[in-house]
Amino acid sequence: MRTPVIAGNWKLYKTTGEAVELVGNLAPLVKHARDVEIIVAPVFTVLGSVAKAVAGSNIRLAGQDCFWEEEGAYTGEVSPGMLRDAGCSHVIIGHSERRQYFGETDETVNRKIRAAIDGGLSVLFCIGETLEEREADKTFVILKKQLSGGLAGITREQLDSVIVAYEPVWAIGTGRTASDGQAQEAHSFIRETLSGLHGKETADRIRILYGGSVKPENIKGLMAQPDIDGALVGGASLKADSFAAIVNFAG
Repeated sequence: MRTPVIAGNWKLYKTTGEAVELVGNLAPLVKHARDVEIIVAPVFTVLGSVAKAVAGSNIRLAGQDCFWEEEGAYTGEVSPGMLRDAGCSHVIIGHSERRQYFGETDETVNRKIRAAIDGGLSVLFCIGETLEEREADKTFVILKKQLSGGLAGITREQLDSVIVAYEPVWAIGTGRTASDGQAQEAHSFIRETLSGLHGKETADRIRILYGGSVKPENIKGLMAQPDIDGALVGGASLKADSFAAIVNFAG
């Protein structure tokens, strides 16, 4: 039985005061949520403050990215150990916006995943196709390439620290959501690919989240699919009531 994960990626939003207020409002709304992992991913500058604000609650903390070295002359970077020190248990790696705007490749994603796991973090590993790739019937080719490249050299034991997030790029922030059937088809392919790479038992354990304009209105349909184990939520995670409604989808 795979425990669902509902994670909120706050992207480049929320100052310290706004972030603390958000989790302060969120915590009582989700405190009775059972059998679901709740994660929020604020910007680096507010992690310490948010960590204090969620202490003692059932909300866990993630960084939005990390570097593959623990320390050194790498201006502007943040290491896995620094995220742990700030209170994080998780980190998002390979988000399409990192790939699109900041030159992330399957190779750099792989280096970051290895470093994060070695640093004691669980990884939310993002993959997904663009609209052009989907319309060219390359969805499965892209997903297989990103999975095999991003997880190269990762052992079966290390995969216990990995959560895969399928985010079709064409659905992120556009208001367009993959249909329940489209999402399930992609998730099923991802699990089959993982089974081929690491064995069925391992693939059956890995949680695969859907991301891309997830809202309270569509979460139940998505979660009813056999291979969808949660959601990586963008815009709807920036308001306590809408994110709580997603977290409490089974209620």
